[in-house]
Amino acid sequence: MRLIVGLGNPGGKYERNRHNIGFMAVDEIHRRHSSFSPWKARFQGQVSEGRLGTEKVLLLKPSTFMNESGRSISEAIRFFKIEPEDIVVIYDELDLPPAKFRMKAGGGHGGHNGLRSMTAHIGADYRRLRLGIGHPGDKKLVANYVLGDFAKKDSDWLDPLLSQVADNADLLADKKDSQFANKLTLALEPEKARRNDKPAKPVTGSTPLKEGTGRQAPAKPKGQSHIRQARQPHTTNLPKSGPMAEMLKKLLGNKDS
Repeated sequence: MRLIVGLGNPGGKYERNRHNIGFMAVDEIHRRHSSFSPWKARFQGQVSEGRLGTEKVLLLKPSTFMNESGRSISEAIRFFKIEPEDIVVIYDELDLPPAKFRMKAGGGHGGHNGLRSMTAHIGADYRRLRLGIGHPGDKKLVANYVLGDFAKKDSDWLDPLLSQVADNADLLADKKDSQFANKLTLALEPEKARRNDKPAKPVTGSTPLKEGTGRQAPAKPKGQSHIRQARQPHTTNLPKSGPMAEMLKKLLGNKDS
């Protein structure tokens, strides 16, 4: 059994809050995969069972409010005997820009009260999918910001992000986190994906090493790599004065100036 948890606060009042992006992601997985059962109350939360790929999966949205998420999650994992590496928690991340995401396993809670509660109840070795919501720029504004609703214009990046998480959720269930991250990057940041796929450029501006020596080969003179220097014509040292010189001058038709 795999467990995918979305963090958030229950009730219509909080439904569109930035803090509820984890709930939104799990709801999107439920909508897009017909194998899941209707939501029902269990383990102090809302749960649905189904399959992603070949894996049996439990979706969970704790109803204990964010700060007590660990209570609900610990009940579910005790009942199904789920190991930490089989748990994925999806939640909001202030320190990532909107539309960005990060996958990791283990680590600290980073000040997130939902993770703080989870770690207190089940340890820190579970896997995390952080979805960026951006930061308001001032710590004093954080509480109102995360409990505020997404703006209508946020749908431009929020809807594609949630869709990609849901479409590739089978990779999360199969514990193929790197492939999951690559799929999302390719879909959401194609320019970045293309840059990462380019072969490394050869190093330029350096003289090649002589084979087997580790020393630099001497540079070839500029413009002479494939052209041999023309030979200078061989010149005989002719006498400049004396009878022989006079005879040569007559033969060559030269006269004294």
